[in-house]
Amino acid sequence: MHFDFAFLAGGNYGAILLAGALTTVRLFAGAWILGFAIALVLTVLRTIPWRPLQLLVAAFVEYHRNVPTVVQIMVWYFGMPQVLPDGMRLWINRGDTEFLFGLIALSLNVSGFMSEDIRAGLRAIPGTQIEAARSVGLGAWGALRHVMLPQAVRIAVPPLINRSLILFKDTSLAMVIGVGELTYQVKAIENQTFRSFEVFAVSTTLYLAASLALMGLGAWFGRRYPPAYRR
Repeated sequence: MHFDFAFLAGGNYGAILLAGALTTVRLFAGAWILGFAIALVLTVLRTIPWRPLQLLVAAFVEYHRNVPTVVQIMVWYFGMPQVLPDGMRLWINRGDTEFLFGLIALSLNVSGFMSEDIRAGLRAIPGTQIEAARSVGLGAWGALRHVMLPQAVRIAVPPLINRSLILFKDTSLAMVIGVGELTYQVKAIENQTFRSFEVFAVSTTLYLAASLALMGLGAWFGRRYPPAYRR
């Protein structure tokens, strides 16, 4: 059997692959940044000693951790527009609706996992550090912001890196709503050329290279910013 990868350099196939790869990077970067920010907010809310709020946040986290990611994406794309006001729906439809809803779904999904990783980091910090923060004049919020959360994030680096890898792979699920990311474009090229091995071999190589780069970045970050406290 003869395999020919040269056809990817001809026509528009190379440009299509590049566009798909860039969309994947945009989707991953946007979802990671938004997801991490939401995770920090969720972690802080879980520390507030008000039972209804804690139950609400816990329900949010458990939904996004236990419902399949692809289902969450379809809920946002097919379900949410039906409950939005007409004006907002028309405004959203002017842009890249598929990318927007894919980004929202992936951001919320990863935030649930990240918040639990950071919360586990908080639990690993001894209570004596809160007492030390209070002794130098920091209040509850000051101690959490300046002492506890920075350490919790450092402790949570390994699971956060693992979650980042999963998020990067989950970007391929956005193809179900028509987001033109890498897997979507690869499948489109395969349907046109019937060269399944070549196009999927290239996409596999790209995903693997990006995942290894993320792992390397995580290892560097862990060495550069080691936890100040280890249990």
